[in-house]
Amino acid sequence: MENEIFIKGTYMGALEQISATLALTMGLAWASGINLYAILLMLGFLANTGNIILPLDLQIVADPMIMTAAGLMYFIEFFADKVPGVDTGWDALHTFIRIPAGAMLAAGAIGDLNPVVEIAAAIMGGGLAAGSHATKAGTRVLINTSPEPFSNWFASVGEDIVVIGAVWACINHPVVFLIALVCFIALMIWLLPRLWKGIKKVFSLVINLFNRDNGPAGINPPQ
Repeated sequence: MENEIFIKGTYMGALEQISATLALTMGLAWASGINLYAILLMLGFLANTGNIILPLDLQIVADPMIMTAAGLMYFIEFFADKVPGVDTGWDALHTFIRIPAGAMLAAGAIGDLNPVVEIAAAIMGGGLAAGSHATKAGTRVLINTSPEPFSNWFASVGEDIVVIGAVWACINHPVVFLIALVCFIALMIWLLPRLWKGIKKVFSLVINLFNRDNGPAGINPPQ
C-alpha cells in the first residue's frame, strides 16, 4: 500500500513537473510573439524578487543590463504600439526579433535536459511565436482602417494585460494555461486565413487609390 502511494505520488510529481515546464516553455514563446519586452521585464522582476526560480539558461534575463535594455525598448514600444500605422511598421520590424526570441526563450525554459529536446522546443517555440505575432500584426492592420485612434489604444493595452496574465498563469496554473493555449491555437488556425483575406483587401484598396491618384500605369497625367 505504501509502495503504491509512493509510486502514485512520484508519478503525479513528475506529471506536474512536465506540465509546468511545458507551460513555461510554450507560454514564453507565445507571449514573445505579442510583447517580447514586457515578458523579459516580468521574468527579470519575478526572478530578482524571488517569486520564480528560472532555469539556468534563462537566468540571464534577471541581469540588470538586460532588464534596462528591455525596459527602454518597452517604453518605446508602449507609445509606438498606440499610433495607427506606426504600430504596423513596428510589428513588421519585429518579425525578425520576436520569432527568434520566442525560439530562444522556449529552448532556455526547457533547461539543461538534452540538446535534441532543446532544439525541438526551439522549433515549436519559434512556430508558436510566429503564429501569435502574425495574429497580432494582422489584427492591427485591420484595426488601422478605423478612422479613430482609440481602438489602437484599447488593443495595445489589452494585449499587455493578456500577455502578463498569461505568463502569470503559465507559472502559477500551468494546466489551466495549457488548456487556454490549445483554445488559442484553434482560434488562431481559424482566424489567420480570414485576417489574410482582410489584409489583402486593405492593400488592394490602397494600391487602387494610389494608381487612381497617379493616373493610368501609375504615371502622373500631363498638366
